[in-house]
Amino acid sequence: MTTSRTDNAAAAPAAAFWTDLEQALGPNGFSRGAGAIPEKYWTDWSGTPPVPPRALLRPRSTEEVSALLRICHAHRVPVVPQGGLTGLAGAAVPVAQGVAVAFDRMQQIEDVNARTGLMTVQAGVTLQAVQEAAVAAGWVFGVDLGARGSCQIGGNVSTNAGGNGVLQNGMMREQVLGLEVVLADGTVLPMLRPMLKNNTGYDLKQFFIGAEGTLGIITRVLLRLRPAPQAKATCMVALPGFDEALAVLARMQARFGNSVAAFELMWSDFVQTSIQWQKLQPAFAQQHPLQALIDVDGKDEAALRAAVEEALGEAMEAGEVVDAVIAQSSEQAKSLWKLREAPAEMTAHMHPPVNFDVSLPQVDIGHFAAACRAAFDARWPGHHSLFFGHVGDGNLHVTTDSKTIGGEDEALEAVLYGLVQQFQGSVSAEHGIGLHKMPYLGFSRTPQELAAMRAIKQALDPLGLMNPGKVLAAD
Repeated sequence: MTTSRTDNAAAAPAAAFWTDLEQALGPNGFSRGAGAIPEKYWTDWSGTPPVPPRALLRPRSTEEVSALLRICHAHRVPVVPQGGLTGLAGAAVPVAQGVAVAFDRMQQIEDVNARTGLMTVQAGVTLQAVQEAAVAAGWVFGVDLGARGSCQIGGNVSTNAGGNGVLQNGMMREQVLGLEVVLADGTVLPMLRPMLKNNTGYDLKQFFIGAEGTLGIITRVLLRLRPAPQAKATCMVALPGFDEALAVLARMQARFGNSVAAFELMWSDFVQTSIQWQKLQPAFAQQHPLQALIDVDGKDEAALRAAVEEALGEAMEAGEVVDAVIAQSSEQAKSLWKLREAPAEMTAHMHPPVNFDVSLPQVDIGHFAAACRAAFDARWPGHHSLFFGHVGDGNLHVTTDSKTIGGEDEALEAVLYGLVQQFQGSVSAEHGIGLHKMPYLGFSRTPQELAAMRAIKQALDPLGLMNPGKVLAAD
């Protein structure tokens, strides 16, 4: 049976534990006790109450990660890996009886191959650093999200991050060609082979992508880069309804194929709130039920813009689009994208925000949003909720101001996730399960699937020391 969080909480580590850690990491490789550990390491962006760990470990290499895990395994001390602490599901929150592992001393970009489009990085490298290194080599990286300057690649892989580029490039899983992982007992799995075709049995790296640190610690990543587009067209379109949004997406993909790089859909409540919070100029003189922000890649800027204008003109004639704006410069494109960046303002304006990221059959997203709003209206008439998302890949975000529902966050979750279950969707599209969604995992996974997941956990972490209490409830 997997050891539970309670089982691990029994006694403080023996003095030998601290001696072993100092020998492995050096006196500056870890901080011990709440007074010595900065409070930022006590929780993440999820709003989970802070928990000071017994120690914060800061390894400099895979060898040190292996050593510290061997020590923790020998002394039965739980381990919580932490990335940039930008997660919204509580996966990086420490456990009081365990240690946290930070990767701020493992931030090396080891290799960028401009010929083959491959990059090898340590787990602590930020997403933005990867993006900038890719551009400098003449490529681009396929994942982008608002926390790019803070989130780390190890965390992105551990949560199978999504973001704005999924429609064109897929999730983080599709960007990973190889991994180096350290198991709970310190065993290193060197899976950094630079081949797209490698059909040699189980693809072990896939177990760790999206596992949120519950099976092992990712230390190095071999990333696939994408060819940089020569031109990009950005447009904002006003839509009369969700069915028309899907029609426009289908029209653009039929015309431009995989060159449709983004299709971000925003309901009116989100648009008006974003304009208010960020003091933006609206793209259109009138309000509309929905607005879509669309990026299309191409080879020639003028020709691409003309083709997009033609496609949108056809959509307007078909009644799919009410109005449209095509950016005439990169600055105007940035201005249009600014509207979509309201989530960065939520913490400052909501008290606090209750965030949901769900995935649904694409055709049902509009019906789900309407059902969700109706349920919220019935129970919390004064609620302030925003609906938006990467609808091109089936991902809808919903954020509600907790203050406007009287702090009934758990009741709100029960209502929304109950609807997700009815629509046969996923309770997590890209933020992971962590602590917050663990009670609802069974809404999107069958008992048989959960049993298989527990079997994998038991095989790779039989003592239950890796990020205990996250993703899967303890037996």
